[in-house]
Amino acid sequence: MGEAAARAAVAELEDQGYLDDARYVQRFTEDRRSLDGWGTLRIERRLLDLGVSPELIEAALGGRGAEDELQAAVAVLRRRGGGGVSPTDERERQRALGMLVRRGYALELAYDAVRRLEGDRAQGSQLAAGPREDVAGDRGAP
Repeated sequence: MGEAAARAAVAELEDQGYLDDARYVQRFTEDRRSLDGWGTLRIERRLLDLGVSPELIEAALGGRGAEDELQAAVAVLRRRGGGGVSPTDERERQRALGMLVRRGYALELAYDAVRRLEGDRAQGSQLAAGPREDVAGDRGAP
């Protein structure tokens, strides 16, 4: 196949919507987030390695807020075995942080995710224990 024929084939595929870099980047981003639990940094690195333009990457990744990224990181911890993070277990906390950083979450965000999960667990255990009575047995009396 000659160069002119290859260019014509590529142009035809683009015209028919089969070659669309923006759509590819959007789908790649959605899939890596939902299927693999990747964070923004890892997605960006991978797309750059694939030769995608920084403008397309920014367009795909720029719409996600910090709270969305934090919620995604907490969800990864809950799904992927980090759900056992305990405020008193430093080793598990470090493992969870390492996992999130390897998946492309910023270190500070990973810390926030572990803290959020710990807070949720502490709050959940307090709720499960029920209301506490004081020594005299009256609840909230002055």
